Amino acid sequence: MAAYTTADIRNIALVGHASCGKTSLAEQLLHTAGVIGKVGAVEKGDTTSDFEPEEREHQHSLSSALLQFDHNGLHLNLIDTPGYPDFIGASMTALPAVEVALVMVDATRGVQSVTRRMMKLAEERNLPIMIAINKIDSSEADCPGVVKALQEAFGTKCVPMNLPAKGATEIVDCLHETPGEPDFSTFAEAHTAIVDQVVEVDEDLMEAYLGGQKPTNDALRKAFRKSLRESHLAPIVFVSSRTGVGVKEMLDIFEEFCPSPLEGNPRPFEKDGGTFTPEPDPAKPLVAHVFKISTDPFVGKLAYFRVHQGTLKHNTQAYRNDEKKALRIGHLNRTLGKDHTEVDDVIAGDIGAIAKVDELHFNDVLHDDHALDSVRFLTIPTPRPMYGLAITPKSRGDETKLGSAISKMMEEDATFVVERIMATHQTVARSVGELHMRILLEKLKNRFHVEVETETPKVPYKETITGKAEGHHRHKKQTGGAGQFGEVYLRVEPLPQDHESGFEFEDDTFGGSVPKQFMPAIEKGIRKALEHGVIAGYPFAGVKVSVYDGKHHPVDSKEVAFITAGKRAFMDAVQKAKPVLLEPFVEMEITAPQDNMGDISADVSGKRGRIQGSDMLPGNMCLVRVIIPLSEVRNYSSQLKSITAGQGSYTMDYSHDEPCPPNVQADVIAAYKPKDEED
Repeated sequence: MAAYTTADIRNIALVGHASCGKTSLAEQLLHTAGVIGKVGAVEKGDTTSDFEPEEREHQHSLSSALLQFDHNGLHLNLIDTPGYPDFIGASMTALPAVEVALVMVDATRGVQSVTRRMMKLAEERNLPIMIAINKIDSSEADCPGVVKALQEAFGTKCVPMNLPAKGATEIVDCLHETPGEPDFSTFAEAHTAIVDQVVEVDEDLMEAYLGGQKPTNDALRKAFRKSLRESHLAPIVFVSSRTGVGVKEMLDIFEEFCPSPLEGNPRPFEKDGGTFTPEPDPAKPLVAHVFKISTDPFVGKLAYFRVHQGTLKHNTQAYRNDEKKALRIGHLNRTLGKDHTEVDDVIAGDIGAIAKVDELHFNDVLHDDHALDSVRFLTIPTPRPMYGLAITPKSRGDETKLGSAISKMMEEDATFVVERIMATHQTVARSVGELHMRILLEKLKNRFHVEVETETPKVPYKETITGKAEGHHRHKKQTGGAGQFGEVYLRVEPLPQDHESGFEFEDDTFGGSVPKQFMPAIEKGIRKALEHGVIAGYPFAGVKVSVYDGKHHPVDSKEVAFITAGKRAFMDAVQKAKPVLLEPFVEMEITAPQDNMGDISADVSGKRGRIQGSDMLPGNMCLVRVIIPLSEVRNYSSQLKSITAGQGSYTMDYSHDEPCPPNVQADVIAAYKPKDEED
C-alpha cells in the first residue's frame, strides 16, 4: 500500500499564458522539496517537465507533464501545462485530475488571453483557484498594477495572501502576524482585506469579527479552505521562479490551505442519464478516469488516470466503460516527467499511469463493478480544431506508416483530427492553430519518421440547381456482336436545402418505355454524377429527378447502357437548370480586446462576413458573433493573432450553405478539369 493516505494528497495544475514561468516554478518546487539537486532551465533544455525533443528545441511546454513527489508528509501531484493558445487543449484536459488550478500570471505582462480562459474554465468547473504572480524580481514588474488588473477582470475575490518585501527578496505573510514591511501596500491593509473576504463564508465567525473579536488561526484556516472551495476567494501569492523567492511559502500553502481529494469539489460524472458523485474512499469500488494518453519511446503507450474512488492495484483486472471483458492492469507507474517508477497500487484521490494497455483511450472510465458500467465522465469541451492542411506522404510506401502515426497522435491530442474529405478527395489534418500544426508535423517526422507534403485544403463546395429543366441522352455502342443501347428522358427540379437526403428519384414512365429492371441502373448513373459533380467536380445535392420516358432494345439494352444514359441525361438537364455552387458558411465567436473591435469588424466585412451582434466582457474584452464564408477564414488563426497581438481567440462551427457570388463560382468552374471517363 501507499505510504500516504488520501488526506495527504494535493493535486494541483499549473496553468497560465505562455512564458509566465510555469515550468521554471515547477523546477523550483522540485528543488526546494529536495527531489532534484539542480534547478533546470528552459533555455538549456534540461527541465524535468519539458522533456520532449520539440519542447527542448522550441523552449516551451507543448503538452502537460505529471510531476509526482513527496514533501513533509504530503504526496504532491503537479501537472505542468502549456501556455500557448494553440496548445490550451492540453491544459483543459488536465483540470479534471486536480483539486486546485494554480493560475500563473507574469508580473511584467499582467492578465493575458490564456489567463482569462483558464480562470473562466476553472470557475465553470467549480475548481478552486489560486493565483501566483511570477517574476516579481524583474525590473519591469508592476505587482500592484497586476493585482488591480486581476481584481478588475475577475472580481474582488482576488486578494493577496502574501506580498513581496525588501525588493522582492522576501515574502510577507498577510494572513498571519509576520514581521516585515511589504514593497507595496501595508501589512495591516492586506491583512484586513483577506480576513474580510474569508470570514464572509462563516456567519458565526463574521459576526464575532464584526464585533471586534480577532479570529484564531484555526478558525481562519477553516474559513479560508471553505472560501477557496466555494470560489469565494482566489488568493494571490507572489513568487520568483528565477531566484526561488516565495517557493517555500508556496509549498507551505499547498499543505495548509489547499484541499485534499477528501475536501475538494467532486468532479462531474453521469450514470444512467443522472449524476454520479464518486466517494474518495480507497475501500469503495473502483472509479478512475483516463485524462491523458502519451507514447513513450521506451515504455510504450501510457494512459494517465485519476482514481476518484476505490484503489487500482498492480496485476489486477478492471473493466473499461461498459465492456464485459476485463483488462489486465500489469504495470502501474508513478511519474516525474519522463521518469517512471512502478508502484503496487494507486489509491483514491491519487494519479498514476498505466503502461502497455493498448485498449485504453482518452476519457475512458475504469471500474471493477458491473454496476458502474454506465458511469461516464463529463469532459471539458476542448477547442475545435479548425486550422487545416491537406497532407500526402512524400514517399509512396509511407501510406501505412502515416496512418499508424496519425492514429497514435490523435490518441495523444484531443485537438488533432485527420479526416478524408470526399467532396475534395483530400486527406485533411486539422489543429487548433498554425503553430500547433507545425509542431505536430515536426513530431510526425522526428518520432515516426514520416514526412508529408502539405497544401491549403480545398473548400468543400456543393453543387445544386435553382431551376427546372429536362435532359436527354441516347447511349448507342456497336463493337461487333451484341451492342449497347439505352435512351433516357428525365426532368430535374430543386429540393429544399434542409431536405433529409438531398436527392429524390422518381420513376414517372408509363407503357413500358423503359423496363423496370433498368430503372435501378438509371438511378445508379445519376448517383455517379451526384458523387462526382457536374459543373465543378463537387458533390451534387438538393435535386429531384423524374424519369418520364426512354427507349430500349430487346437485345442490346443492358444495365451498363442505362447507367451511362442516366448519367449523361442528368448532366444535360443540370446544365439547363441554372446550376450554382453552394459554399459553406460558419458561425464564429471572436473574443478580443475592446480596442481591436473596429479592426475586427472591418476585417470581417472585407471577408464577406456579417456581424450578428457583440457583447462587452470583463477585463476590457469583447465578444463578436459573425456569419462568414469558410473559404475566407481557413487560416484565420494567424490573422487574428496579427490583429490582436496574440490576445484574440475564436470558436467556429458550421452554419449553412449559400450560393457563391458569380465571380467566385466562375473561378472555381474555370479551374475544374474533368477526367475523361470510359463509359
